[in-house]
Amino acid sequence: MQPLRITLIQTNLVWEDPAANRALLEEKIRALPDSGQIIFLPEMFTTGFTMQPELLAEPMDGPSLQWMQRLAAEKKCILCGSLAIRESAEANSSTPHRYFNRLFWVLPNGHFGQYDKRHLFAYAGEDRHYTAGSGRLIASVNGWKINLQICYDLRFPVWARQAPAPEQRDSGESEYDALVYLANWPTSRSYAWRSLLIARAIENQSYVIGVNRIGIDGNGIEHSGNSMLVDPTGDVLFEQAGGEAVHTTDLSGERLLEIRRRFPFIKDGDTFGLFL
Repeated sequence: MQPLRITLIQTNLVWEDPAANRALLEEKIRALPDSGQIIFLPEMFTTGFTMQPELLAEPMDGPSLQWMQRLAAEKKCILCGSLAIRESAEANSSTPHRYFNRLFWVLPNGHFGQYDKRHLFAYAGEDRHYTAGSGRLIASVNGWKINLQICYDLRFPVWARQAPAPEQRDSGESEYDALVYLANWPTSRSYAWRSLLIARAIENQSYVIGVNRIGIDGNGIEHSGNSMLVDPTGDVLFEQAGGEAVHTTDLSGERLLEIRRRFPFIKDGDTFGLFL
């Protein structure tokens, strides 16, 4: 496992204005060195946490995914963020479209992986506007396996739990090495955000990356950021409460493997399956 260079971008977002958000993020991304890193953006980085996908969701060939592909190619990086996406509904549906809170993992060659948010935030009505995903996305890069999730997924530990195959468990291997949450998590619940990120790192013996926005959104909800990087023992390596932040660091695969060798807890875990 080579060292993994990552950048977390914590920023305010212009409410429901994709062009303005693409412009402000492009300025920050262009200021970064070229090549060899993964850049993480907050959840719904073009709109904020909108419940108006009927007006704002883009098709898969829309400008925001094309923007991600262009910047990933120009900067020779992997770019990761989530968008409100529109798809045509099935023929027998009563509505013409379905909407997804969809995370994209965009490679420099333009290829991409996608993950649809599994746990929709019913408290804010997300379940009434968006369709839940049904599968996880674990991406691979430089010998690392990275589990990519979105915001409210953080509250559901089974969805993130390491579940290696029996032969992997016996050999001490894990299903993934880093767990990522892209979020619009409010200040009022920042204690839960911080506590759950640390818990996910400890129980899964994984690096955990939490990328959150700042500022007040169009619904008057305040976000203090608290973007974090947590190591596999639960130690907080980086945290930014309030204010803009662009933080770059290298994750050590050597440290990760040493922790797992010294404390082989994953192999003693419960065997279970996810039923969707």
